[in-house]
Amino acid sequence: MSFIQVMTTTETKEQAMDIARHLVEEKLAACVQITGPIESIYRWKGKVEHAQEYLCLIKTREGLFPNVETVIKKLHPYETPEIIAVPIVRGSTEYLAWLDDALPFRPR
Repeated sequence: MSFIQVMTTTETKEQAMDIARHLVEEKLAACVQITGPIESIYRWKGKVEHAQEYLCLIKTREGLFPNVETVIKKLHPYETPEIIAVPIVRGSTEYLAWLDDALPFRPR
């Protein structure tokens, strides 16, 4: 099975917790780690912006990405939220087995 880590940032810890709870309760994520506040510097609508944000690290199956993306977009207050995924190329046998058990397989 192919696993990914999806990343998104939110304006508040409460927003991050809301997204995390929905994803885990709906079995779209095995776990979501929330860290922050972090400092983000980015270009938005022609201006350099600075913001404190909370980073969500979402562990899921590659095949569940469209569902994860839908939930994030539905709950996220940003006009264009960061929603990116990177493959999990290696991990401990035990952790990967736990991910496999925690996540149902749903084809796209």
